[in-house]
Amino acid sequence: MKYLIAIFVVAFSFSLITDEINASENKILLKIDNQIITSIDIANEIKYLRTINKDFSNLNKTKTIEIAKKSLIREKIKEIELKKIVKELKIDEDFLNKFAINNFNRFGISSVEDFNIFFLNQGLDPNSIKEKITLEILWNQMIYSKFIKSVRIDKQKIKKELMRNNKQKEYLLLEILFNLANDEKLNTKFSKIKKLINEKNFSQAALSYSISSTNNNGGNLGWVKESALSPKIRNEVNQIQVGEITNPILIPGGFLILKIDQIKESEKNLNLEKEMQIVINQKTNEQLNQFSNIYFNKIKKNIIINES
Repeated sequence: MKYLIAIFVVAFSFSLITDEINASENKILLKIDNQIITSIDIANEIKYLRTINKDFSNLNKTKTIEIAKKSLIREKIKEIELKKIVKELKIDEDFLNKFAINNFNRFGISSVEDFNIFFLNQGLDPNSIKEKITLEILWNQMIYSKFIKSVRIDKQKIKKELMRNNKQKEYLLLEILFNLANDEKLNTKFSKIKKLINEKNFSQAALSYSISSTNNNGGNLGWVKESALSPKIRNEVNQIQVGEITNPILIPGGFLILKIDQIKESEKNLNLEKEMQIVINQKTNEQLNQFSNIYFNKIKKNIIINES
């Protein structure tokens, strides 16, 4: 089940920002049911986001605060829901450490000591980062247990597709998943997103607009095999080139924009069962992510959010 958890993990970030949030005056800025978010929480979240995503530093101060608030609100809503079903937000320490190291290895982290030193150097408490990771893992475990029986995978179809050609395409994909407010029109929202992509880059647009758990790392989905894409998504992806974006694709949970960052073609693994399992895992992750977004949006409607 570890691979299922891995795709969900959300990045977290923080950094002191200015006179707008003065960390010396720790004020309550938001109340989410019985949970609070303070000015120090916001400052730390900005610091964290700047640490894990270099594009975050290129945003203006107002936007960084807005994104940090949304990130923390999302965490608090998940925490509220999880506390209804688990006594303690805690997981096995060895598993947590291995997962934390793996999730941040792109920063040269290969041990618990590296992890601690890295975040301390950024002015962040390593334990607070582990708490974030723990929350996401527990959320993903909950989503898995609730929805795994609803996942539908056509193994025979996958097998036929894999046997059809000797080579296969893989895409390095970036995503933006968004919803529409009651008074918003799709074309208007899409135009705003495209404008930010063209003026800045895809990463900043994902930070600003995406509701997916990948938003904090620029919408990076990683390498995805063509055979793992649903027919609807594959059709849209096949119509664009490297560096281009798709039109919004209606999926469960919202509208999806994809960008092809890279394409590679490789010989298919001679081990058909292994190749099938990779595709099955990717398709399973895709569906579980959709269930996760739908479930989150559902519970969010019943949460009271007050801003001071």
